[in-house]
Amino acid sequence: MEIQTASLRDLAALRRLEHACFEKDAWPLLDLMAVLAWPDVIKLKAVEDNEMIGFVAGDPRSSEGASWIATIGVDPRYQRRGIGRALLRACEERLERLRLPRVKLTVRMSNQAAIALYEKEGYRSVDIWRKYYNDGEDGLVMEKVLRSA
Repeated sequence: MEIQTASLRDLAALRRLEHACFEKDAWPLLDLMAVLAWPDVIKLKAVEDNEMIGFVAGDPRSSEGASWIATIGVDPRYQRRGIGRALLRACEERLERLRLPRVKLTVRMSNQAAIALYEKEGYRSVDIWRKYYNDGEDGLVMEKVLRSA
C-alpha cells in the first residue's frame, strides 16, 4: 500500500470508493469534483495494485483556527489493516505544517470502530450535531490538538 496525492484524474475511483464506504452518505458527484479540485484541500489516496483503496481529505480553515478531516474512508475489503490510520496520520502531518492548532472531524455515533481509532489517535469528543446524517443519525464531533501548532 502506498499513499499518494489524489487529483481530478481519480474522480471515478473516488466515486466508487465513496459508494462502497458510505452508501447512505456518499458525496454527490459535484462535491467529489470540488474536493479533488480545490487547491487548499489536502487530498490523499491509498493505492494497492494500482487501485484506490482509501481516501482522506483535509480542509484547512484559517478563519476557524482549525482544519477538518472532510472525509476519510477505506474500501471495506481492505479495512482493519491500518490503512485508515495511515491516511489519517499522513493528512494530519500535512495539516500540521499549516500551523493550525486543531483538527476536527465528524463521525456517526454508531461507528464505534472509527470512534475507537480516532480516540487512539488523540481525538476527543467535543460536540454532538443532532440529526447530522441523511438518515437522521447524530454526528459526533471530535477534535485533536496538533503537537507543533
